[in-house]
Amino acid sequence: MTDVTLRTAKFAIGAVVRHRIYPFRGVVFDVDPVFDNTEEWWLSIPEEVRPRKDQPFYHLLAENAETEYVAYVSEQNLVPDTSGEALRHAGIAEMFVRDDAGAYRMRARATN
Repeated sequence: MTDVTLRTAKFAIGAVVRHRIYPFRGVVFDVDPVFDNTEEWWLSIPEEVRPRKDQPFYHLLAENAETEYVAYVSEQNLVPDTSGEALRHAGIAEMFVRDDAGAYRMRARATN
């Protein structure tokens, strides 16, 4: 059994972030309090840049200059995106609305 101290996530759902090393940005649509992906995925990251598992990990609707995709990124590798530029990811319209201030807000979900 491991002793894991949970921290409060730095970024909220709807936050626009950039990767601190790689040239992509995205909007947060889910947060895991600690690493919750496969060991194979984690080991595929080069050891010298492999993130710690004991921190929040973020699910992003991400994009770079060429493409749009879903990314899974550790908190240590994200910084706020303060550009104010709208994101173009096709999945955003399904999950979010962009308000007059440019912030992304989760769409209300229909109840069953």
